[in-house]
Amino acid sequence: MTRNPLDTVRGQLDFIGELAKIEPSVIEQLKNSRKVIEVSLPVRMDDGKVEVFTGYRVHYCSWRGPYKGGIRYHPTANLDEVKALAAWMTFKTAVVDLPYGGSKGGVICNPQELSIFELERLTRRYTSMICDDIGPFKDVPAPDVGTNAQIMAWVMDTYSTLKGYSVPEVVTGKPISLGGSYGREGATGKGLTICAKEAADRIGLTLKGATIAIQGYGKVGFSVAKNLAAMNAKIIAVTDIGGGVYDPKGLNISKLKAYEGEKGSVASFPQTKPISNEELFALKCDILVPAALENVITEQNADTIDAKMVVEGANGPTTPEADKILHEKGIFVIPDILANAGGVTVSYFEWIQNLNRDRWRLEIVNKRLEERMVNAFQVVYNLSKERAESLRTAAYILAVESLAEAHLKLGLFP
Repeated sequence: MTRNPLDTVRGQLDFIGELAKIEPSVIEQLKNSRKVIEVSLPVRMDDGKVEVFTGYRVHYCSWRGPYKGGIRYHPTANLDEVKALAAWMTFKTAVVDLPYGGSKGGVICNPQELSIFELERLTRRYTSMICDDIGPFKDVPAPDVGTNAQIMAWVMDTYSTLKGYSVPEVVTGKPISLGGSYGREGATGKGLTICAKEAADRIGLTLKGATIAIQGYGKVGFSVAKNLAAMNAKIIAVTDIGGGVYDPKGLNISKLKAYEGEKGSVASFPQTKPISNEELFALKCDILVPAALENVITEQNADTIDAKMVVEGANGPTTPEADKILHEKGIFVIPDILANAGGVTVSYFEWIQNLNRDRWRLEIVNKRLEERMVNAFQVVYNLSKERAESLRTAAYILAVESLAEAHLKLGLFP
């Protein structure tokens, strides 16, 4: 039975609240969303029929700033998952000290089965339905699983049309030509790579020649593969929804991506051996990167993991039971709310640029991203040593204490 991610969030909060002696009322509030929006989305399909989709937008917490979070298009999206993702975004923005809260959106659909015109009509309908609940200083959406820069462009255009003027800062992850930021496309993977390098330096692992296994070869998986390969690490295994490939000598990342783009999956890439997700997780390697969906490392497979480090590219990929097993095995885990915060960090940079009608050079974006990620890693790492806790526990302590301080200063209204 698949674990409910919202139960995971609430369990984490109970644990941190007791461990860090957080005011109980703060923990109780953080266990619940501030606002939940559910909408029905009638869309005329290309064959003329009308299909009704279900969409969600969850406002989780705004103690530290406007709500911030992606929009996910996926056939298994559900309300509890969206709530959990909104909660994790709340903690993530606090860990990297961004002036945001957390939110998330989801539409139950399979974007791969929709034409470009159906996707546009679905996106514009969804945006029009939540228009009053998003905005540059209220809630700023971004891409997530199943969405991209084009979909963000439609969100921006629909919102701007309804407002009567251009509002690029309503959404991040847009195309460059519409106010998107240089460096946003691969920012999550770049942030992961920065964290992996910082961690490698501390555990005595040399990235040159290090072996990497990646579950998921979408935006995040490919970006981290490209960045680690540029540091002369060897990407030896990759899996995606269609299958997986393994080559102990190292995969050609660019050719593999081109093949995946043509075939729809990395499966059967020439001169490689097939590998399943289960086999990938059990593969002997230096760094394992789960970069797909939540709940993929569980108590059923955690004991088989044979990596020195796990860097979480996905949100919530490791269950609490599995996390305990990894910790007891001495595997260094960089948690999602730290490791994959590069995306929301550059989204913040994009928002700032849009608000000021400015444009930063790529070098500036990358430099500021590295500064933010290195600083956040250092703070979390030092706290983990000081409290003799795992990196995940330290990251949650940092996030929840920051949120608690903000709330206690704001007070409760009315």
